[in-house]
Amino acid sequence: MTIPYKLVIFDFDGTLADSFGWFLDIFDEVADKFGYDRGDRDNLCALRDMGARELLSHHRVPMWKLPMIMTHVRRLQGQHIDRIALFDGIGEVITTLKRQGVTVAVVTSNARENVETVLGADIATLIDHYACGASLFGKGPKFKALLKSVGLEPGCVLCVGDEIRDIEAGRMAGFKVGAVSWGFANPDRLRRENPDHLFERPQDILKVI
Repeated sequence: MTIPYKLVIFDFDGTLADSFGWFLDIFDEVADKFGYDRGDRDNLCALRDMGARELLSHHRVPMWKLPMIMTHVRRLQGQHIDRIALFDGIGEVITTLKRQGVTVAVVTSNARENVETVLGADIATLIDHYACGASLFGKGPKFKALLKSVGLEPGCVLCVGDEIRDIEAGRMAGFKVGAVSWGFANPDRLRRENPDHLFERPQDILKVI
């Protein structure tokens, strides 16, 4: 039995956009600039089992620098935006959701300009609400404001993301949560968080609407 979701909220990086490879390529440059430990590509499997707070601790990221780091990364992605693309099937999913009368939103720490550029003009116009520039752990207030603006009950909202922090933020808002297997976190790690849905392909999102 499907749930009558009226609003689907998507994360951007790792959920709609395939930016992981690019992020790995710029990681050491950003680490050197802001004074934390470089990445270890030989240890990626273990790193993908960690939540965001664990990753920050593992790389000894100074928390007080985090807003500056996020701003810098957003700016860098804007400069390299041609290297970022949507995952195959994402455009079809958003188009179909809109055709079915579902409200679609994007809530992300990324910049709206980056998001709209990667979505492309046709898909970007299908997004009903953008809430961009959230802090790394700041999606909660964005969710609260979005819910108020659309006038819906939390139980008819599906929040879709690729990281543990997306699951945590969605649950705190009272939403149903869907985790995607094609982003940063290991699917097995996401499964241990018991999301309401674990999507193996973008098209699987349409099966629960």
